[in-house]
Amino acid sequence: MKGLYWLAATVLIAAQAPAQVTYERLLRAEEEPGSWLTYSGSYKSHRYSKLDEIRRENVKGLQLDWVFQARSLEKFEATPLVADGVMYLTQAPNDVVALDPQTGQVFWRTSYPLPTRINPCCGRVNRGVAILGDTLYMGTLDAHLVALDAKTGTILWDVEIADYTGGYAIAVSPLVVKDKVIVGVAGGEYGIRGFLDAYDAKSGKRVWRFYTVPGPGEAGHETWSGDAWQRGGASIWLTGSFDPELNLTYWGVGNPSPDWNADVRPGDNLYSDSVIALDPDTGQLKWHFQFTPHDHWDWDATQIPVLADMEFRGRPRKLMLWANRNGFYYVLDRATGEFLHGQPFIHQTWAAGLDERGRPVVRPGARPTPEGTLVYPGVQGGTNWYSPSYSPRSGLFYVPVWEYASIYHKGDATYTRGNRYIGSVPRAVPDDPGYGAIRALDPKTGEKKWEIKMVKVTNSGILSTAGDIIFAGNNEGDFFAADAHSGEILWRKRLGGAVYSSPISYVVDGRQRVAIAAGNALFTFGLE
Repeated sequence: MKGLYWLAATVLIAAQAPAQVTYERLLRAEEEPGSWLTYSGSYKSHRYSKLDEIRRENVKGLQLDWVFQARSLEKFEATPLVADGVMYLTQAPNDVVALDPQTGQVFWRTSYPLPTRINPCCGRVNRGVAILGDTLYMGTLDAHLVALDAKTGTILWDVEIADYTGGYAIAVSPLVVKDKVIVGVAGGEYGIRGFLDAYDAKSGKRVWRFYTVPGPGEAGHETWSGDAWQRGGASIWLTGSFDPELNLTYWGVGNPSPDWNADVRPGDNLYSDSVIALDPDTGQLKWHFQFTPHDHWDWDATQIPVLADMEFRGRPRKLMLWANRNGFYYVLDRATGEFLHGQPFIHQTWAAGLDERGRPVVRPGARPTPEGTLVYPGVQGGTNWYSPSYSPRSGLFYVPVWEYASIYHKGDATYTRGNRYIGSVPRAVPDDPGYGAIRALDPKTGEKKWEIKMVKVTNSGILSTAGDIIFAGNNEGDFFAADAHSGEILWRKRLGGAVYSSPISYVVDGRQRVAIAAGNALFTFGLE
């Protein structure tokens, strides 16, 4: 336990009555659009809001309401939660802040002191908290899970999940399911053995662990050779989804280690680059689907599983929609894991296609070499960790995409505990800067319907609303609203800092607001 070493929570003004977010409210989050109760807005992970005060007809009237300036120069990747008159936000690396969602006034702030030296892969960042009852939950970059009182920020418990000196960290926002807090570890670039854990929300006691790199005697271990599984990577970077009817929770799993030299890990390397479906009560694996077996390119399945119920090929299906980093769009049956459809959603040159099971047919000459191999998509993939959105109103699936290539090299892959274990680094193509876009896809086929092309790349997630609008940002510091049906830009605001997060919408004082983190601040907008 580390609680004695926490900096005391700073209570600046009294917050309203503490939140009481029951599991029943989380189940019905879609029916409570004035709040934002989970990382992706609901267990289905649509990032869709039923709020419609801000519409195509009036979105040009959006004005800045308030700005919260973070006390951090790290990337601001967090998604806020809004519940019972309070906004809960993490500022990098591991501070939790409670704000008045109407004015931005700080209620309290709690800081987590990190060790002097930590080894996060991709910045000292945190993507947000989870909430259950009157308790908040946050993962830390030194691989702890902590619980905080939602009214005061006081620490209730603090448990170590893994030894951070081996490269383990937590950047993901946890997912609460029933009475459990589910969270996974990062660190694949340091040769960790990945896993997903569930903890009792009251006590912090671990209930189950599922290793994303199976060990001896576990199903899937045969897809690793020798002792490569001990440092096989397969991180958890993004929050999962949950289907209460099927009682399954779904999580995307990261790349195998080392990233760009697959020779030292022969085999398919399960469950890297996969979606896993687990029983949330026991952690038992029910099914899996691997997008990129024996990954050579670092195209981990960091994306969020989007759950949609719709008619598919003449009958109703419980579907999972997934635009993957490898450049292919997939439709899966989320009850069984059956592959239903797949096709490229960006330009790709590494695979001739997918076979009848959804397994890619890798082209000769597409793998990394010591001299370098030019392949589309580039190392960031056709998309990455930034959130897609599905609008049941427009019937479209919105994806942030990158169109570009990289030159992939294969190099030395010597493992040293606590150091990077990546096997070379890809290079950019000097005469091919590529571009980013927000792309609207037909959710049943992956066919492009329209796109908003960026000057450069985008790391922004997307929000769609019942006002027939999508909101998104870009690395140039723009935040904009577009027509959800056509992609026409309707409103734009330059925020002065790159957008590395996803928008949310909520209601306070009877007015719909939209909030987005950009640069080192959180900006909130409403109609005049």
